[in-house]
Amino acid sequence: MNVIETAGNGIVNELTIFTFSQKDNFISATYSGGQILKGYLVGILNQNKLSFSYCQLQTNGRMDNGQSECDILIENEKIKLIEHFTWGSKNGEMGINIFQEL
Repeated sequence: MNVIETAGNGIVNELTIFTFSQKDNFISATYSGGQILKGYLVGILNQNKLSFSYCQLQTNGRMDNGQSECDILIENEKIKLIEHFTWGSKNGEMGINIFQEL
């Protein structure tokens, strides 16, 4: 997956590639690209909602983290996530990113 729409206070973008895996309702992913040197997320899938925590290291050395709640949609036979994130490392700033299956 990659991000097709990034919040103004977001860091991930269309160059950031996410590789997800799933076992039962446990979801994990690694990601990198664009401003992200390496990122990880772990979460739980509950029906059509995905809740996860993320931590990431930017190419400039900054470390960030936060929490997300995602709505899961299927459009044109591809998975799309509407992510509502809250930065833990940036005073609780919030935003919305949109991910799409490649």
